[in-house]
Amino acid sequence: MYTFTIARKELHSYFRSPIAYGVMAFFALIAGYFFYISVAFFVQRSIQSSMMGQGGPMDMGEYVVRPVLSNISVVGLFLIPLITMRLFAEEKRTGTIELLVTSPLRDLDIILGKWLASFVLYAAMLALSALSMALLFAYGKPDWKPMLIGYFGLLLLGGALLAIGTFISTCTKNQIVAGVGAFSVCLMLWVLDWVSGFGNSVSAQVMSYLSVLTHFDSFSKGVIDSKDIIYYVSVIFIGLFLTARSLESLRWRA
Repeated sequence: MYTFTIARKELHSYFRSPIAYGVMAFFALIAGYFFYISVAFFVQRSIQSSMMGQGGPMDMGEYVVRPVLSNISVVGLFLIPLITMRLFAEEKRTGTIELLVTSPLRDLDIILGKWLASFVLYAAMLALSALSMALLFAYGKPDWKPMLIGYFGLLLLGGALLAIGTFISTCTKNQIVAGVGAFSVCLMLWVLDWVSGFGNSVSAQVMSYLSVLTHFDSFSKGVIDSKDIIYYVSVIFIGLFLTARSLESLRWRA
C-alpha cells in the first residue's frame, strides 16, 4: 500500500516540474521522426520492388517495426538517466532524505515506490510511440505479435536501466552527477557487446552476455527467450538490492 502511495507522490513530483513534459515531448518527437523515416523507406522500397516486378509484398515488420523499436531503445538510453537522476538526489539536496529514512516506512516500500513511478513514466513514453505504430493497422496488416513482444522487451530493458539509475541516484545529492553517472553505467552496459566483434574468447562472450543490447535483440525480432527475461529481471533485482544497501547506510547515518 505504501509503495503505491510513494509512487503516486513521485509521479505528482514529476508532473509538477518540466522534467516529465520535456522528456515525453522529446521522446515523442524523436520516436515520431524514426517512425516517419522507416515508413517512408518502406513505401519507397515497395514502389521500387513493384515497378521492377520483384517478389511479393515486403515485410512491414522487418522494415518498419523492428528498426523503430531498435531506435526507440537507443533514445531510452539517453532519457532514462533524466528520469532517475532526481529520485533520491533531490531528497538528499533538500534534506528530506533524513525524514524519509527515519520514517516508519520500510526501505522496500520507498525503493519500489520510486522505481515504480519512474517505470510508469517510461511506460507512458512508450505508449506515445505505440500511437504511431497503431497507424500501421489503418493502412496495412502488420503482425501484431512481434510488435507486442518488442514493446515487452523495451519495458524489461527500461526497467533494468531504471533500477541502475535509481541506485546511482542514492550515491549523490547532485542531480547532474546522478544523471551523468547513470548514463555512463548504462552506456557501458550497452556497448559491452562490441567486444564480441574482436574475438570469441571466454571473456568476450561473458561481456557480450552482460550487455543489455544483446538480450534485446531477440525481442526486436519478435522472439521471447527465457534467458533474456531472466537477465533483465536479474539486473532489476541487483539494481534495487544495491539501492536498498545504499539506503540502509543512509538510515544508519541518519
